[in-house]
Amino acid sequence: MPALPLDLARDFLRAHRIALVGLSRNPKDFTRGIARELLRRGYDIVAVNPAAGGAEIEGCPAFARLTEVTPPVDAALLFTAPGATEAVLRDCDEARVRKVWLHRGAGQGAATPGALAFCAAHGIAAVHDLCPWMALPGAHFPHGFHREMRRRFGRVAPDPRTDAAPRQDSR
Repeated sequence: MPALPLDLARDFLRAHRIALVGLSRNPKDFTRGIARELLRRGYDIVAVNPAAGGAEIEGCPAFARLTEVTPPVDAALLFTAPGATEAVLRDCDEARVRKVWLHRGAGQGAATPGALAFCAAHGIAAVHDLCPWMALPGAHFPHGFHREMRRRFGRVAPDPRTDAAPRQDSR
């Protein structure tokens, strides 16, 4: 049976080194709040932002592309615009990243039909239709409330196109 979205999210959060692709240079941006929370919880994060490559964001190294990140990451959280997502997923595939989180935010976000199909075709486990705050243990209102309502009143049915098991690799 395919994993439920919240189970995929929890598996994603077991990764230690996570790339935040599309992490904003604006310290007040939503993406920066997620970065600070992941850092607070002990995650090793790297920023991937073409405009910030070579700099630091939240005290973490920033790279222009995921394929430039060294040492490699275990997972990638994509805060990308729909038009950029598939190119980033090709970078994920090239870098052997098998866990991604396609953040939606307001609007369609990163989880386009093409992106979901790419993940399914390349053995990349994709979390989508969930905000990272919902899956982080101990999240406060409204995120914890939203998670609890999803748990009590039914989760989104798993999508067999996107909840594929990741390919085994040497890492």
